[in-house]
Amino acid sequence: MEKRKSPPSPPPLASALIKRARATPPPQTQIAISTSGSDRDKGLIRTIQRTSGLEAPIVSLAGAHGAEILCCRFDPTGQNIAAASADRTVSLWRTYPPNVNYGQIVNLHKTAITDLQWSLNSPTIYTVSADHTLSQADVTTGTRTRRIRAHGGVINTIDRVLAGGTELLVTGADDGFIRIWEAGEKEPVQQWKVGCPVTAACWSADGSQVFVGALDNEVHVYDVRKQEEVYSLRGHTDTPVSLSLSPSSHYLLSPSLSSQTVIYDIRPFSPTPNRVHRVLHGAPAGFENVLSRGAWSKDDGGKRVAVGGADRAVTIWEVESGRILYKLPGHKGTVTSVDFHPKEPIILSGSKDATMLLGEIDPSI
Repeated sequence: MEKRKSPPSPPPLASALIKRARATPPPQTQIAISTSGSDRDKGLIRTIQRTSGLEAPIVSLAGAHGAEILCCRFDPTGQNIAAASADRTVSLWRTYPPNVNYGQIVNLHKTAITDLQWSLNSPTIYTVSADHTLSQADVTTGTRTRRIRAHGGVINTIDRVLAGGTELLVTGADDGFIRIWEAGEKEPVQQWKVGCPVTAACWSADGSQVFVGALDNEVHVYDVRKQEEVYSLRGHTDTPVSLSLSPSSHYLLSPSLSSQTVIYDIRPFSPTPNRVHRVLHGAPAGFENVLSRGAWSKDDGGKRVAVGGADRAVTIWEVESGRILYKLPGHKGTVTSVDFHPKEPIILSGSKDATMLLGEIDPSI
C-alpha cells in the first residue's frame, strides 16, 4: 500500500520577496502627480523644469474648427498663431496666457484652405485654397482685402520673402505651374510650368531662387533672374510634401510620402555630389497622402527639425547626428503641420483631429 503524499506547501507571498525601499522626501523641484492616500502612496513623482513662457508645459488649443487643420504657423514675433482649416476659416490665437482664440476669419475661400503665411512687413495673412484662389486678409480687422483666381487647379503651397523691400509670394498648384506675385498685385510677375502637380514651394533667403517639390519626386530649383530651372535635387522615392529653409539658409528640409525626410545641402559649393545631407526616418506618412509641413528650430539656429506623421505624433530629430530627440504624442489624428517658435523652445502642431498643441521642449537635449 502506497503511502499518501503530503500536500505541497503554498508558495510564499510575493510581498515577502520584495524589500521596501526607504522613503526619501522629494526635492523641491519635483511634484506629486498622484495625491491620494498617505504621503508614502505618492508614487508618481515627476520633475518639471520649465523652459518657456507658456502657462503649462503642454497647452491644447481646441474648439475653433469643425474640420481638420491643414496648416498652423507662428507669426514673425511669436506672439500669435494662425491655423487654416478644411472648414474654410482661419483661427487666430495668442501664444502666451491667456491662450485665447481672439479671432476667426471667415469668407476667405469657398473650399478648404490648404496653406497660409504671415506677412513679413504688415498685419496680413496670405492663404491659398482648393478653390484655386489666393486671398489676403487684414488680421487687425479680420476682413478679406483681396482674392485672386491664381491657378487652374488646387493650390497646395504658398511662401513669401522680402526682396529689396518688396514682399514676393510664390504659389504652386495641381495645374503644374508655380507663379510669383508681388504682394497686393492681381497679376503674377513670373510663372513657370513644372509639367506635373506642384506640392511644395519655398524661397531662398534672398529671393533669387525658388525650390519646388513636385509629383515627379524631385525638387526643382528655379532661378528668378534667369527665369529658368538651374538644377534639381534628387533622392526621394515618392512625392515631397513640403519644403522648409534652414535659418542658416544652407539646408532644405523635405519630408515625403515615402516616410523619408531628406535634408538637402543647397550651398553653392556642396561637398556631397547629390546634395543629400541627411536622410531621416521615424515619421510615417501613412496612406492618406497628407501634405505634412515640417519645420526647423529657430531659437538654436536650426539644430533640430520636426515633422508630423500618421502615427499621430511629432518627431523631432537632431540634424547633425540624425537621431530622434523627441516623439511627441497627444493628437487623435494625423499631424498635418508643425512650426517652431521664433525665439523660445516651443513647438506647435496641428492635426486632422481639428486641434493644435503647444509644447515646450528641453533645449539641452
